[in-house]
Amino acid sequence: MRLAATQAAVRRVWTVELRPQAEGPGLFCLQCQAHAPVADASSARSAALAHLASHARTEVLPGHLRTCQCRALGCSWHPRSRGCGGRVLLALTRHAGGRSWRLADTCASCASVTGGTALVPDTLFGAPRLESAGRAPRRPRHSASSGPGERARVREMLTYLAAALPQFTSPAARLLALQCALRADTRGYVVLADGLLRSMRLRGRQELWLELAQAGWMEATGTQCGSMTVRLLDAAVLGQAPGRSERRRAAHWALHPAPLALAPATSAALRLTALVLASHSITSAVSTSDLDTVCRLCGHSPQQTKELLDRLAAAHVLLAWRHHHDTDEVSWQFTRQQPDGSADRDR
Repeated sequence: MRLAATQAAVRRVWTVELRPQAEGPGLFCLQCQAHAPVADASSARSAALAHLASHARTEVLPGHLRTCQCRALGCSWHPRSRGCGGRVLLALTRHAGGRSWRLADTCASCASVTGGTALVPDTLFGAPRLESAGRAPRRPRHSASSGPGERARVREMLTYLAAALPQFTSPAARLLALQCALRADTRGYVVLADGLLRSMRLRGRQELWLELAQAGWMEATGTQCGSMTVRLLDAAVLGQAPGRSERRRAAHWALHPAPLALAPATSAALRLTALVLASHSITSAVSTSDLDTVCRLCGHSPQQTKELLDRLAAAHVLLAWRHHHDTDEVSWQFTRQQPDGSADRDR
C-alpha cells in the first residue's frame, strides 16, 4: 500500500489575518475565504487563535499521515538549518506583530528555528469530555507524588503561553498566567486564593493583572475577602484536555517542581527559568534542549538566559550547565535536593 502519495496530498496549514474595517477589526481566514467580525481589538487575537483551533479539531489526521508542511514548501519559513527532524506537531507562528497567525504541522527541528513560533500541545485541541445523563462523574485518582504527566502539562502550557503572550511579558506575569490557564474552568473563570498568591510572592502585585489585561489575555471580574476572580479571554485554552483535576495537579507541581527547593526570596525570573528547565528534565541525569526553546519560554534573550543559568548554578540549584555552540543546545543537571515540605503549605 502506497501511503506516500496520500501523505503528500494532505495540506495542514491554516492562516488567519486581522484586517482593519470601518466597523472594527475583522478576522479573515485564508482557507475559509470568509470574513468574521470581532467584538473589539482586545479580543481579536483570541478570536484568531480560536478559529485556528477549530480547524485543527475538525480536520483531524492520523499521526502517521502528518508531515512537516515547512519541508513540503522547501523549508522557506526559516533560514537554512541542519534539516528536518523530530516529532511532527502543530506549530503556531505570529507574523506582523500579531496581525497574522499561522497554524501548521511542523517538525520539531523546523519549529525551533522559525521566528515567532511555538509548538502547540495536543492537549489544547482535545475535545471536551461530556458525562452522559444519569452517570455519576468519575472521581479523579489522586496520587501522593506527581508523575511525568504534570511535568508534561506544565511544559506544554509554557510552550503555548510563549506564543499567546507578548514577547516582553514579565517572568512574574508568565508565572501568574500559567497558574490561571491550568486552574481555569470550562468557562474560562479562575479563582486564586490570597494564600496561593502569597506563596508565589505575587500577592498585591496589581501591575501583573494589569499587564495581562493590557495584553488582552484576561480580565479581572471581582475581588472578595481572601481571593481574586478573573476571566481568561484566550478562547484557545477553554477546551483543554485532560480534565480540570489533572490540570490543577500540574499547577500545584509548577509551584514546587521536584526536585527543586528554591529559596523563598528567589526572584520570578529565576523561578521561571528553573521551572522551564524542570519541565524539560526527565531524569536526574543531564538534560538537553535547544537554547532558543529555553529563551522563548522564559521570554529572555540568549545572553539573559545564560546569566540566569549562572545564577542558578551559583545558588546550587544546578550542579552544572553548558552551552554547545556547534548545535546551539544547552545541557544542565540539577543538584540533588530533598523536598523541604513547602508543598504542604500551599493553599
